[in-house]
Amino acid sequence: MTEQLISLERVEEIANLFGSFDENIRLLEQELGVQVTNRDGALKVAGEAENVMLGVKAIEALLELSGKGEQINEQNVRYVLQLVRSGSEAKLSELAKDVICVTANGKPIKAKTVGQKAYVDAIKKNVVTLGVGPAGTGKTYLAVAQAVAAFRAKEVNRIILTRPAVEAGERLGFLPGDLQSKVDPYLRPLYDALFEMLGPETYQKYVERGNIEVAPLAYMRGRTLDNSFIILDEAQNTSREQMKMFLTRLGFGSKIVITGDITQIDLPRDTASGLKEAMRVLKGVEDISICRLTAQDVVRHVLVQRIIAAYERDESRREKKSPEHGGRKA
Repeated sequence: MTEQLISLERVEEIANLFGSFDENIRLLEQELGVQVTNRDGALKVAGEAENVMLGVKAIEALLELSGKGEQINEQNVRYVLQLVRSGSEAKLSELAKDVICVTANGKPIKAKTVGQKAYVDAIKKNVVTLGVGPAGTGKTYLAVAQAVAAFRAKEVNRIILTRPAVEAGERLGFLPGDLQSKVDPYLRPLYDALFEMLGPETYQKYVERGNIEVAPLAYMRGRTLDNSFIILDEAQNTSREQMKMFLTRLGFGSKIVITGDITQIDLPRDTASGLKEAMRVLKGVEDISICRLTAQDVVRHVLVQRIIAAYERDESRREKKSPEHGGRKA
């Protein structure tokens, strides 16, 4: 049995670290097989030597996040444990440092994982950024936050958010209302993000002035978009031709962020995904960055990570059984 002490400077650190009903520390104890006790302004970590070492590293990393104003929760603890087990805990110093923007309610928006930080940095440094990854990795949310930050800093004059309406043919015609009412359901996630960042009243004011535009991808054809921050969401559902059309809308003083999940393509089987094609064609092109987020960057419920991992394992098994791998097609 090995023991190690960690000194704490403030009572608030203990409350944030332990969480409601000590849930954070209980999770850490369960995952690492250690015992953590609070005695006279210090934490004692006891257990097998290697587990104690990992526990101390995890607690110190969580305290660093807490010191930067982060609320410690289950997601933080699980992510820190992943980094500690892989020997990558030093990367945490990059997190929770830079606030991208502040929402209408005063909530600071920051990158919560190393992958998210790399994604945000890529958006800042490049003219075109492709953010590819599973649901819950913050691809769209962080892109909208970066767009709002650029708009507030007067780096751009407009924010343009767009998505392909995959079922823009017959089925869309059965929806009630005018064309805008028909496409609004496809654009709702973009509205929601903007409402949170700006507040409904400010959002509406900028829409009326033409500073913000949320529209289906078909509306982009034939335009040149100068001094704009342009986000194409759900890009896995674009065709090759649509993606090329969109990319060539880029004007002077503009940025483009393209987000999508290549495991959730809703196109007909005989239609190639424009996002997959763009990742291949644009690789290595100057001022274009391709960021791949993974299940480790999921910031939703922990079960989302497990669901994604389960589907990835199933996809891997299917590929091994397919004819090109010498097996039976599933």
